[in-house]
Amino acid sequence: MAKKTKAVKLADIAEALEVSIVTVSKALSDQSGVSEEMRGKIKSLAREMGYKPLSSVKKAKNKSYSIGVLISNRYIGATESLYWKMYQEIISCTMTKGCFTVLEVIDPVMEKNGTIPRIVAENKADGLIIIGRPGNSYAGEICKKIKTPVVFLDFYESDVTADSVISDGFYGTYLMTDYLFEHGHRNICYVGTLFATESITDRYMGFCKSLLEHGITPSSNNIIDDRDAVTGVSKEPDELVFPREMPTAFVCNCDRTAALVARSVKEKGLRIPEDVSVVGYDNYLPPDFRDVELTTYEVDLHEMARIAVNNITRKISGENYQKGIRIVEGHLVERDSVKKLEA
Repeated sequence: MAKKTKAVKLADIAEALEVSIVTVSKALSDQSGVSEEMRGKIKSLAREMGYKPLSSVKKAKNKSYSIGVLISNRYIGATESLYWKMYQEIISCTMTKGCFTVLEVIDPVMEKNGTIPRIVAENKADGLIIIGRPGNSYAGEICKKIKTPVVFLDFYESDVTADSVISDGFYGTYLMTDYLFEHGHRNICYVGTLFATESITDRYMGFCKSLLEHGITPSSNNIIDDRDAVTGVSKEPDELVFPREMPTAFVCNCDRTAALVARSVKEKGLRIPEDVSVVGYDNYLPPDFRDVELTTYEVDLHEMARIAVNNITRKISGENYQKGIRIVEGHLVERDSVKKLEA
């Protein structure tokens, strides 16, 4: 009688290469945090040992998932946007899992009335990913009304228990503000409407931390609103209200706002960076705003989308996953929108 072959486990591969099980898991699932050299060794050994990561039943199950994606129409338009790019990353990640996506755009009436999305009402989605915070507490309202698994992407709501994937807004904006101090700036304003979203407020807190560490007390004079606090609709360049004494630098809650600031100060006859310095957040400008070589904090869109897709598919299937808020790090991108001031 033939002897039954023992199934190869992650622990067997980890022991053979003297690495952790987590490292093996990340390498085989193409996650970040593993060098390409080690990833290659792990995959090669896994093939040699005959490791099989998923049963055919589980693979077939994953292929059947329909992932609904909701985006408020304020975040999309005739041109590209950050969230269109994020949606493309979601499509890429769902395809690797054998799933497909169904997009629905939320309009202001739906937000105001808390209307359940059609893709949910018509049972066209096994799970939902909501990109960007909708207005009027819409995300929280529909979470109370539906049983469909939901993941928030690029936002969270403090009064709603939901799984979210966000960038590191607090540290990222702290880093950008520190960058300005390193270049001699002390009269710095934050551009973003507080409490319009939790992310904008978190980024302001990173701004405040840097100010305090440099002996400056934050005040309302340091803040410039960039949008309507309820609807989230962005202001136009001529609607931005600057303080009487023009600051030497602006920390903006996103790149689009940074571009608005740039246009507004240029209309006042000021040059960037010769007269005023500007930094942003996201490392993404739509085509009609790319006249600024903006120093910014780059967000890892692919990693955020990958985690969101991984979490929603695991929620649908009932598998274990890391619940709560997942924070994804980014990094500073230095360009030509900041002037170094003389001491």
